[in-house]
Parts: sequence; C-alpha cells; structure tokens
Amino acid sequence: MKYLILVGDGMGDRPLAELGGKTVLQAAKTPHMDRLAQEGLLGLAQTVPADKEPGSDVANMSLMGFDPATYHTGRSPIEAAAMGMELADGEIAFRCNLVTLGHGGGATVMNNYAAGHITTPEAAQLIAALDEALGGAGLRFHPGVSYRHLLVWREGPLTAATVPPRDRSGQAVDDVLATHGELGRITHLTRASWPVLAQHPVNLARRAAGRPEANSIWLWGQGTRPAFTTLQERFGLNGVAISAVDLVKGLGKLAGLKVVDVPGATGFLDTNYAGKVAAALAGLQQGNLAYVHVEAPDEAGHGGVLSEKLKAVEDFDAQVVGPLLEGLSGLGEHRVLLATDHYTPLAVMTHTREPVPFVIWDSRRRQAGGQAYNEAAAAGRPVRPAHELLGVLVED
Repeated sequence: MKYLILVGDGMGDRPLAELGGKTVLQAAKTPHMDRLAQEGLLGLAQTVPADKEPGSDVANMSLMGFDPATYHTGRSPIEAAAMGMELADGEIAFRCNLVTLGHGGGATVMNNYAAGHITTPEAAQLIAALDEALGGAGLRFHPGVSYRHLLVWREGPLTAATVPPRDRSGQAVDDVLATHGELGRITHLTRASWPVLAQHPVNLARRAAGRPEANSIWLWGQGTRPAFTTLQERFGLNGVAISAVDLVKGLGKLAGLKVVDVPGATGFLDTNYAGKVAAALAGLQQGNLAYVHVEAPDEAGHGGVLSEKLKAVEDFDAQVVGPLLEGLSGLGEHRVLLATDHYTPLAVMTHTREPVPFVIWDSRRRQAGGQAYNEAAAAGRPVRPAHELLGVLVED
C-alpha cells in the first residue's frame, strides 16, 4: 500500500463578498480535490490545539501524525533540523526574518514582513554580513530561503513574547520592540542589525530599483531541541517529504523521512510543481509514503490578493493533485490524505485556528455522491484531532 499526504498550505478561508459569499475553495476550479471528496471520507480536523498559536509548524506537525502537546518545542528548532543542525543544551533557535520596517510619525511600522520576497542569493549575502558583524559570543546567523532564516542564540531569551511579523503587516510594532525584560534583549539585537543592513550593496541595489529593502531582522518562534519518534518506528512508514520551506523539511527529517530538495521550488506561485510531482512519485516507488506540501496558497493569503489565492489553489489542484493521482494509478493500491493545514483568510492575512476540511480516499473503496472539497461541505461534521488522521490513513 502506498500513502500520499497532500497539504495545500493556508487554502482554508472565509466567505467573501467578492465571491458572492463563497470561499476561495468553493469558487476555485478544483475538479481533482472535489473528486477525492466525492469518493472518499470528508471530515473536519483540528490541526491547532487551543493552547498553541495557529502556525504551520503546529498544523503540519499534526498532519504528519505528531501530537503538538508532546512534540512541539517551538517553530525554529524544526527549521534548524531542516538545515542539519542539532541544537546543543542551552542553545535556543529563533526564526530570523528579513523584513522591511518603516519609520515615521513617531512609529515603527511593519511595511513588508517578507522584504518584498527577497531572493535567496540576495538574502544569503545579508545574513553573511550580519553574522560577520554581530555573530560570535553565542550568536550565529544561518541562511535559509528568501526572507526566512535562523539565529542560534546560546542562553537566548526563551520566554520572550515574540510575534510573527506577518501578524503585524502594515501595523505599528513599537510595543514588540520593547526595551525591557526578555524582549529588550531581542530589541537590542534587532536595532543592531539596522546599520549593518542599511548600507549593504544588496539593499542599495534594491533601493535604486524601487524594491522593498531588507532593513531589519525580526526574531520569533524560538524553542529548544525537539525529540521525535520516527514514522518508521510508529507506523512502519518510510518515504519522502517535499516542500519549499525549511519548516516542513525539518518536520520531515525529524519524522525520519527523506527530504527532497526540488530545484525551482520557491514556495510561491512560480514554484516548480512538476518537479514536486516527479519527486513524490519517485519517492513512492522506493518507499510507501510521500508528504507533499505546497506553500503558495498561504503566501497569497498573507498578501491579501484574491486573484493570487484563487490561482494558487487552482494550480495546486491542476498541477499537483491531478498529476499525482494519475501517477499513483500505476503504483498499485494507495490511500490519500488531502488537507489544508490551517486557514489563512484574505480578510485578516494571517493564520486562524478553525477546524480544517480533510479527505481520506482509498483506491480500493470509492464512495459515490459525496460533496466537493471545501469548508461548507465539511461543516457540521465531527471534529477529529488532526494528529490522529495518519493512524486512520494507514489502518487496514
């Protein structure tokens, strides 16, 4: 038996007036996801426990079969695992975003939480400059992808009340840039990054081209080293994890899966969908599980652009779900779990914690007469803890 988990990050949304009261999933053309819902088990799952923030770390951890109450120690340690780093005792990992802050009118504002989706080569130069200027003495900056990077801080401020930068898009952030307590330690380092970044050639070039500058770091999502039991040990599963983002790659590594780096996988609308499909099918020929994560709907949700989110959802259906279902037909009996990890509503442009629609589909037992894959079709059904879905997927 082969198992495929398909995650369209942030696909969930709320009814929109621009769509006549429909959600993005209802309005988008998604024949392949709808087919799974019509022939499989459609339900609702709680991917984010009440005591956790509604982040992709917690939500994907749940969909991968791990209870966040047991395994979650923070977002950044997962990303550290993706980079092949094992945190030592006393080391705290922080997500280190490159962002665009605005200063004026007596306030500091989060103008762009992703520094205009700065390219990975540009960002690597900035992170190297930050490490040279501010690293050492228990501080190390590590480059990641686009605006998403990592800081490892020995005896860092673990309990600081950090805030994801996307949650403050277009808003003042002076309250987070506090000068006292644990946050004060972070603010001191944040402000120290400003002169390093201000006159760097990368930012000078972006400024001249009219693109958002990466003029500050933003630290959040901190945590300590996690300890996982692999999916092989728990369920006899081995296979691949495929994503453009370090967060899901880290979860895959911790779960004991092989992480496949797909060339051209960007995490946005221009990502290499065909490459992801090919990697997943190759992984399923060697193993029995593929976890395929597509970030584009989430990024479009954070951007608040309806046309981009519609396109991201339709591309996920047409270029990932459809081709993978066709490819699976040649690999024997198989089961599919389809889900969104959380909502990223266009109205609020950040994650929310509503239960999400999921489908479990079995190539051997197809139902008939079900509904489409969307929030309204799943409404009213019993809500399952998402970390239990993997057990349902693999049960005989």
